[in-house]
Amino acid sequence: MQLYTESLTNYKRLKTKEVNIGGLLLGNYHPIRVQTMTTTDTMDTKGTVEQSIKCIEAGAELVRITAPSKKEAENLQNIKDALHRRGYKVPLVADIHFTPNAAEIAARIVEKVRVNPGNYVDKKKFEQIDYTDAEYAEEIERIAERFTPLVSICKTYGTAMRIGTNHGSLSDRIMSRYGDTPMGMVESAMEFLRIARAEAYHNIVLSMKASNPQVMVQAYRLLIQTMDAEFGEIYPLHLGVTEAGDGEDGRIKSAVGIGTLLEDGIGDTIRVSLTEDPELEIPVCRDLVKRYTTPSAGTGKAAPLPAIAALPYSPFQYQRRSSMAIANVGGKQVPVVIADLSKLPAITPQSLAAVGYTYNADTDKWAIGDMAADYIFTNKPVLNFELPGTLRVITAPHHWQATNNTTSYFPIFNMAAYAAAPAKSTLNFVMVDCFNQDDDFTHLDAIANDPTVVLCLSSTRKNAMQAVRRMLVELDSRKITNPVVLVTDSHGHSADEHLIHYATETGALLLDGFGDGLCLGMHPDSYAAQNAQTSNASGRNYLNNTTTEAFVNATAFGILQATRTRISKTEYISCPSCGRTLFDLQETTNKIRQRTNHLKGVKIAIMGCIVNGPGEMADADFGYVGSGVGKITLYKGKDIVKRNIDSEIAVDELINLLKDNAAWIEPS
Repeated sequence: MQLYTESLTNYKRLKTKEVNIGGLLLGNYHPIRVQTMTTTDTMDTKGTVEQSIKCIEAGAELVRITAPSKKEAENLQNIKDALHRRGYKVPLVADIHFTPNAAEIAARIVEKVRVNPGNYVDKKKFEQIDYTDAEYAEEIERIAERFTPLVSICKTYGTAMRIGTNHGSLSDRIMSRYGDTPMGMVESAMEFLRIARAEAYHNIVLSMKASNPQVMVQAYRLLIQTMDAEFGEIYPLHLGVTEAGDGEDGRIKSAVGIGTLLEDGIGDTIRVSLTEDPELEIPVCRDLVKRYTTPSAGTGKAAPLPAIAALPYSPFQYQRRSSMAIANVGGKQVPVVIADLSKLPAITPQSLAAVGYTYNADTDKWAIGDMAADYIFTNKPVLNFELPGTLRVITAPHHWQATNNTTSYFPIFNMAAYAAAPAKSTLNFVMVDCFNQDDDFTHLDAIANDPTVVLCLSSTRKNAMQAVRRMLVELDSRKITNPVVLVTDSHGHSADEHLIHYATETGALLLDGFGDGLCLGMHPDSYAAQNAQTSNASGRNYLNNTTTEAFVNATAFGILQATRTRISKTEYISCPSCGRTLFDLQETTNKIRQRTNHLKGVKIAIMGCIVNGPGEMADADFGYVGSGVGKITLYKGKDIVKRNIDSEIAVDELINLLKDNAAWIEPS
C-alpha cells in the first residue's frame, strides 16, 4: 500500500476487516453504511423510539443513542424492545463518555458501543504534565485494567465497538507527549486498540473526528498508515466531521472532510453531524455515499490514470503548493473566486449583487461584501456599465480583443488556442481538461512557466478529482509553477448534490495545498433545475430568497472557509445535539448566528453539554456551553470566563465577552 491508500489515481475501496454489528456487516468491501444519532433524552423512551423510527425510515442503517450514566444505559433495553415490537431491528449504538459502568451495561443490551479513549478512563483537566516513560507505561496499565472488562463483555455478547477519538478531547497524557495533533489522535485510539487485540477482540470500528476537516483528514490517513505498519491489517473506519453546524456551512464542511476520504476509497460508515433534526442528516449521507455506488457524472475517459510513483507533498501535514504570483492569483495570496455568470441572458449592475457587489444608483457607488467574487466569467461582449473597482472579467479572446479595457478584461483559451493566439494579455487563463485530451503535455510544456498564464484545471473524466490531482503532481515533476484555478461543474439535481460535488472535488485538493482559485459551474440541465428550485424556495434555509449564482458564489467561499484557505465570515462550531444537550441547540445557534454573523474570522463554539465542550471546541475562539438545565458557561479558548449564567441572558453575555476581548465590531 502506498502511504495511506491504493486509490491515489484510480478509485478503489480500501480493504478493511469485516465487523458484524447485530447482523449488519461493515468493512471488507460491504456497502458504505449511513447512520445518525438521536437528540432526545434517553430516559424519554417514547420520544427516543419515535425519533429513531424517523431516522430509520429516512434510511439510517445504525442509530446511536447517548448513555451518559447507568440509568440511561439500562433504559436502552426498553427502547430496543419497543422498536422491536414495532418491527424495527436496525442496530443500536450506545454513546459513552466518562462512564465505564454505563458502557458495560449497554454492551449487554445494544449491538454496538462507542467509547472515546480521551475520556473513558482519563479525566481531562487541561493540564500539561510531563510523563516519564515509566509513568506513561503505568497509565497504559491503568487503562488496560479499566478497559479490559468492557472488551470481555463485548466478546461474550457479540457486541461491536467503536473506538472514537475526538480532536478536542485528547487526554492530558496524550497531549503531553504528542500535543494537539493528528498523531496524538491516532495514538489515543491505538492504545485502546492494542489492548483489545491483546484480548483477541477484533469486532472494532475506529474514527478520528475533528471540527477542522484538515486535521480530521490527516488523522485518518495517519491511522491507516499506522495500523498497516503495526498490524498488517486495517479496521473499518467511521467517518465524520464533528460540530459541522447547520445549513450550507454544515453540509460543505462535512463533504470536504468525509468526501476527501471517500474519494480515496477510505471509509466504511459515515455520519454527518448537523445542528438539525437527526433524520435530516441521512439524505446528506446518502448523497455523499451514492457517488461511490453509481457511475460518476463525468463523461470522459475511464481508462486508468498514470500511477504516482511518489507524492511530492506530505498528505499528513498541510503545505500550500508553491506557485508564481500573476496579478492577484497565486503566490502567497488567498485563493481567488471566479463566478460563472455565462448562463445569464444579460449582465446588469443588479446581476452582480449575487456575487457580492451591490450598486446604489442614487450615489452611483458600489458596496463590496466580504464574499465578493474576484472575477466573473462571461461569454458576452464588453459590459455596458462601469465595473466595481476590484472586479475583473474573464471572457472569450475575441470579446477581449474588442475592448480597450485591458486592466479589467482578460481572455480565456484552451491550450491549443493559446499556443496559436496572435495576441495575448498580461494575464491569460488557459483551460486544461486533465488526462482527457491527447495533447496534455505537448502544449503544456510549451506554455510552462509563462509569467502571464494561470492554468484552469478541470476534468471530464469519471474520476475527475484524481485526474486533476495527477496533473498537479505532473506539474510538480516538470517544475511548472504557474498558479492553478480549480474548475468543477456539477451535474446534480438538488442543492445538496451540488454542495457535495463541489466540496468533495475541490475540497480534497485544497486540503492538500492545491489551488490558487475556484470556479464552480453547472451543466445546463442542472442549472435549469437549480433555477426552478431556488425560485420555488426549496425549503433549505440556504436557498430561500436567493439565485443560483448567489448560491454557487456562497458555496465557493464556504469551501475556502471550510478548508481554512480563505476566511470570509464567522465560523460556528456547533454540535449536532443529543440526549445530553441542556438547551434548545438549534434555536440558540440561530440566535447567536443572527447577532454575530458579521464577525469575519471569529470562531464561536456552541456546545450542548460538557462532553462536547470545552474539549470538542478545541479550535474555537469563544465557547457557549451548557452546564446545567437553563445554565450556560462561557469560555475564551479553553478557559472558563463566566459560569452558570441564566440562558435568558447568556447570548447577551456572550456579546459582552466578545466586546471585552476586542472581537466585536458593530454591524453595519
